[in-house]
Amino acid sequence: MEASQKPRRVVIAGGSGFLGRNLARFFMEKGDEVVVLARHDSGVEPWQTVTWDGRETGHWCECLDGASALINLVGRTVDCIKTPDHCDEILRSRVESTRVLGQAMRQLDSPPAVWVQMSTAHRYGDPPDVICDESSAFGYGLAPYVGEQWELAFTESVPETTRQVILRTSFVLGKNGGALKRLAKLVRWGLGGKVGSGKQWISWIHEHDMNRLFAQSVDDTSMSGAYIASAPNPVNNSEFMRGLRRAIRMPIGLPAAKWMVRIGAPIFLKTDPDLAICGRRCVSRRLREMGFEFAFPELESAFADIYGRGT
Repeated sequence: MEASQKPRRVVIAGGSGFLGRNLARFFMEKGDEVVVLARHDSGVEPWQTVTWDGRETGHWCECLDGASALINLVGRTVDCIKTPDHCDEILRSRVESTRVLGQAMRQLDSPPAVWVQMSTAHRYGDPPDVICDESSAFGYGLAPYVGEQWELAFTESVPETTRQVILRTSFVLGKNGGALKRLAKLVRWGLGGKVGSGKQWISWIHEHDMNRLFAQSVDDTSMSGAYIASAPNPVNNSEFMRGLRRAIRMPIGLPAAKWMVRIGAPIFLKTDPDLAICGRRCVSRRLREMGFEFAFPELESAFADIYGRGT
């Protein structure tokens, strides 16, 4: 960015989590001004945080006026036991925040030119043998339904003059948070063997490539519509756990039968066993066609970067 240019403003809704903090740092390193919409302000982050409740318009709408881009990451974590209350929160947190962002955008004199909306690759369900791309049929169940309603709220809320990009995100691998941190702890305890048959697929993406993809969605005016945000080489559960054990230098990993996971995950990890038992094999046809080059296309190189050692 030239010294005479004013930094563009990127607003990240739901930017206080693992993915949002990484993305905020990424844009700041590019020289952009970053504003994060969050329920609480820690007061220690280098970017501006504007508080909101994700449900009603208010003073926070002002930060969108004149901004270059809006990125929406808002959504209650799915890493939990799927009680009725949690399921309701998972759905409402996504739909309500998306709708109120749309209301705010329509009130502005100068709304952002692009809105990048996070969604989920779990929208394709859990097909055991199907390779899913953007044209594949959607799945059945809670996660596909949440993905459907999330994207529907987006398409109904985004102004017609705003460029629309949806990123259906897979398992984001990162150094300082997310589900990988908890999974690595299990591996260090010697519990990093295959889950069930080990044949269920894991679609994944390195945090750096996820940041690059968000940035390209903002920068590249030709991008529009839905894309699967996943590395081009998904692996099955057995391969994933073997690679993680090598990266952490743990020589053993006890396998877990499905019945063990169904009992142990809710009791000891307070999470949904289906997150480990089920999976999907997603590969983005649209990213391949546009020539997006992944910095970490293989799991081995991704783990080597995250853990600072060869796998």
